[in-house]
Amino acid sequence: MTALELLAPARNADIGIAAVRCGADAVYIAGPDYGARKDAGNPISEVERLCRYAHRFGVKVFLTVNVSLKEEELERVHRLMLEAQEAGVDAFIIRESAIAAWDDITVPLHASTQCAIRTAEKARLYQDLGCGRIVLERELSLGDIREIRRAVDCEIEFFVHGALCVGYSGECRLSQYLDGRSADRGECVQACRSLYTLVDSKGGILARDKALLSLKDFNLKNRLEDLARAGVMSFKIEGRLKNASYVKNVVRDYSDALDALCAKYPDRYCRASWGHPAGGFVPDVDKTFNRGYTQLWIDGRKGKWSSMDTPKSMGESIGEVLEIKPLPGNDCLVRIKASKPGLTLSNGDGFAFVTKDGITGFRADRAEGDSLRCRRQPDLKVGCTLFRNINAAFERSLENNMCERLVKVSLKAVLGNGEIRLSALTEDGRRVSLRQSLPGETALNPERSLSMLRTGLSKISDIYSFSLEETVTENIGSFPLLSSAFINGLRRAVAGKIDEIPPPAESRKICEDSKRFENERQADGTDCLLRSKYCIKYELGLCEKHFGVPPCGPLQLVNNGRRLALNFDCGKCEMTLTPVQK
Repeated sequence: MTALELLAPARNADIGIAAVRCGADAVYIAGPDYGARKDAGNPISEVERLCRYAHRFGVKVFLTVNVSLKEEELERVHRLMLEAQEAGVDAFIIRESAIAAWDDITVPLHASTQCAIRTAEKARLYQDLGCGRIVLERELSLGDIREIRRAVDCEIEFFVHGALCVGYSGECRLSQYLDGRSADRGECVQACRSLYTLVDSKGGILARDKALLSLKDFNLKNRLEDLARAGVMSFKIEGRLKNASYVKNVVRDYSDALDALCAKYPDRYCRASWGHPAGGFVPDVDKTFNRGYTQLWIDGRKGKWSSMDTPKSMGESIGEVLEIKPLPGNDCLVRIKASKPGLTLSNGDGFAFVTKDGITGFRADRAEGDSLRCRRQPDLKVGCTLFRNINAAFERSLENNMCERLVKVSLKAVLGNGEIRLSALTEDGRRVSLRQSLPGETALNPERSLSMLRTGLSKISDIYSFSLEETVTENIGSFPLLSSAFINGLRRAVAGKIDEIPPPAESRKICEDSKRFENERQADGTDCLLRSKYCIKYELGLCEKHFGVPPCGPLQLVNNGRRLALNFDCGKCEMTLTPVQK
């Protein structure tokens, strides 16, 4: 039986708790510093709060320590990790090999995606270093993953949803080159979302002011079974800078998908934690922030991956503009021909449309039926396709209809000799028992008192959903008179005893020879700023190999007067960027 894990991002403890409630099996979060998202730091006290809540469901908490470290920082990082370990974190996501030599760090180590693991050889290096898990590069195929799975025994984690870097993880220097802020230090300025002009060797402009390096977002919800069969056990959602509504929506959607996979193969797969979301909203990832979706290189072939028209969220296409009616002041009334039946617009909805200069967005002040009132948009024309990138009603649903995560508990009650004996079995296999004296008064209506016991013990108590499956009583005629307070106290006492059982702790093996890995990650000897499976020539139909067009010669990207040379290795199907020296 393989335990499948849904791993969710947490910018802070509150978002992490929301992710747990929506079905996450694990959460990754940063401490005060040294995580690869500098704007997502948290005090250790908040990490501890998240751990306390998550562990009640067997959900694990991983702390990110995945920036490139300086020698003088190692002592402080060591102290931070010891504090986090004491706070209850279940693993550290690391980049630097020096960490593996610290034998007082006893929880597992996970090799971060910043380690750029995309070959079996690299995977073995990090397994030998002592990492119990490796986080693979996003730009891999199912075949690549299977090859790595055959080469190692450690756990394999793979991204399945969220924003995509255009370059291989941990090997992009574009932010550092253009802005002086290093992605290796958690300060990436997302230079891949900037606008560039593409020019040929003669100075001809092939594309002007486009987000030519911006990719669509990853979405592999329909490929979870393929990934599990290939050897992935942890399915990771990107987004430690995302807000709570995004995390809740995506986590619930993928949790439902993993539940369906486990139900399809009950003898092969199960979830890695216990408890399931109940009630709340209906998830829909098309209604939350996205740049359009792609499955990238998962099938080992090129596709249309870019979001070059805009690096921002376009949202879902809702139809085309049927009529624009000017109103007094600077407002207008826009009537829409819906692309799907049942379109409902709401006050505060956000919209976007494409113009010759890019993307324009606006908000609806009022909405009713298929019409909306807004400020006049000079570039909005009849026939324009309209996208909704903020669904106000859906956002309110996420905010107001939060799901609860409940753990199923089966109870057996035995009454006799003046006492009640309860035995409880949780869905994850924890067993507890409770023995308590009964009130001395005999019920005038024994059947009613027994019914009250069954009803009172088959309720929700805190996070536990109790169900009294069996009741054994020696003499129904002398059944005790039980009050609601007594029954509720029994249920709470059982819940407290369940909480006392801690989740099993994992330990890691200590690498005896980490020094040989210190220089493993060296530059390739060039001034390469990034390397990628993404290809601008393919995206624009200029690829000689795939489209049979004449060679277009050397190409450059121009950004604020700075030039970057595009280089293409068609044998490896890779593109690189290097600076053009003046």
